[in-house]
Amino acid sequence: MVKNSRAAILRAQAKSQGADLSGRHKRFSWSLPVFASLASLGFIATFMIVPPNPISVVSSASVPVNSIERAEVQSLTVAEGFVNEIARDKLAVKEIVIEPVLPAAPAAGVPDPGTAQAIAKSMLAARGLGDDQYSCLVGLWNRESGWNVYAMNSSSGAYGIPQALPGSKMATAGADWATNPATQVAWGLSYIEGRYATPCGAWAHSENNGWY
Repeated sequence: MVKNSRAAILRAQAKSQGADLSGRHKRFSWSLPVFASLASLGFIATFMIVPPNPISVVSSASVPVNSIERAEVQSLTVAEGFVNEIARDKLAVKEIVIEPVLPAAPAAGVPDPGTAQAIAKSMLAARGLGDDQYSCLVGLWNRESGWNVYAMNSSSGAYGIPQALPGSKMATAGADWATNPATQVAWGLSYIEGRYATPCGAWAHSENNGWY
């Protein structure tokens, strides 16, 4: 009886001091918020880990359209878990010029010495152009004037071997443009070079359009 009274007294004293005599584990009031905070920090740290190198995603497309090639490049850079740069390169356009197939001119024979054709062949050789270009020139000016120094078109007024319009344009090659085949040929080759690059280019245009 004394023992029980002693236990009762101790229990009463403990209870008066705020002790929990229910026998259950008491959880401190601050433990739950601390645990929640630590869990949140761990979750965020998972996404904040910096990779060894920034991650780059690059996609490219090349779409040829006839003679046009287009290439567009996009890039996306991800660093430190956040998208910090999005770049789009300018549209790069590459244009390819396709040369038309030129109709072949009839092969020209060896010209007689001293003729306008012989002068023209010599001038072409000095420009580094061969027999194929000479054949185109012969075919072109056969059609225009028959290589006649005095040929004149009655409707347009075009004059001479290259049929310059007007004929006085050939004065830039020499004052004797009206009578000298060498002057007319020199002017005619310069005109062709500036407009069609080569006699075969002029020949092809003449074939397709009827004039050059």
